[in-house]
Amino acid sequence: MSISNVLSKPISIPKHVESPLLSEAERLALKDSIRQLLKSQNAVLVAHYYTDGDLQSLAEETGGCVADSLEMARYGSRSKADTLIVCGVRFMGETAKILNPEKRVLMPDLGATCSLDELCPELEFSDFCDQYPQYTVVVYANTSAAVKARADWVVTSSIALPIVQYLHQQGQKILWAPDKHLGNYIAKTTGADMLLWPGACVVHDEFKGIALADLRHLHPDAAVLVHPESPDSVITQADVVGSTTALIKAVVTMPNPTFIVATEEGIFWKMRQLAPGKRLIAAPTAGVGATCESCGHCPWMAMNSLKKLEQTLRLGIGEINVDPDVGRRAIIPIERMLDFASRKLGN
Repeated sequence: MSISNVLSKPISIPKHVESPLLSEAERLALKDSIRQLLKSQNAVLVAHYYTDGDLQSLAEETGGCVADSLEMARYGSRSKADTLIVCGVRFMGETAKILNPEKRVLMPDLGATCSLDELCPELEFSDFCDQYPQYTVVVYANTSAAVKARADWVVTSSIALPIVQYLHQQGQKILWAPDKHLGNYIAKTTGADMLLWPGACVVHDEFKGIALADLRHLHPDAAVLVHPESPDSVITQADVVGSTTALIKAVVTMPNPTFIVATEEGIFWKMRQLAPGKRLIAAPTAGVGATCESCGHCPWMAMNSLKKLEQTLRLGIGEINVDPDVGRRAIIPIERMLDFASRKLGN
């Protein structure tokens, strides 16, 4: 199957996956049960910035971790817990299992996938790589374990730029997958020779440059923060382009009273926690009268909930497994990234 055929296949985007609103008593009861289950099972909760605020707060309250995908990967390896509960999407759970094959890794919903992962199937991607053996294969973390196993490097948005810059300085040409917008941003920034797999995130791909320009006109004092999975017409208007961690840092450190934020709106929970006096405005996902599929919310991240988390721990369901051979191959480019972060960036 050709790349064009892969990308023309419709993605099944979940609808109406938000859990029914819980009463305060129900929320407190679920959180109390989860705390007890985490303790009794020597389990730790690792949540992404894009998940529901209740999950992020619970992770922090129980000594877990709320982070971007790079720090989530690091944290799972450092933790002494026997069980890792990953609140995010499937590739995050797979990465945790690859790095910690001896640990049990659970997720509240195994159906929580990612459009970038879905748009980069293993066989088609491997065939594509075989056509360009002279290229160094660099894949974004938002991919399956099998695609990672085919790569030379795995990167997250917080470290992709310095790694590609390093490879470019070594004279290497890059085969990049799967996000075309992030790849294009990195190619323009570094000048690297990059061959791009043409995937896109259903959330970030919806941000609209013309509508953003209109919104900036209404809020001239606002700083524009953009995740690099967004289209070029949005990135070119940004005051800060960066990973979720970088955008959160910008809200805290920049003097602007108002911020227009182009990324998944789950990030607002942490931004409001760390910078309660700042005004946050979601970047527009459509022009006047238009519609969008995601509207600033990842439908798969929304599949994580307190009810599902409690059930996962109580019943021991939702376990992530990775084929051992795939895991052994995939850990090499992941650890290459982590080692680069430690040696070259000192973090």
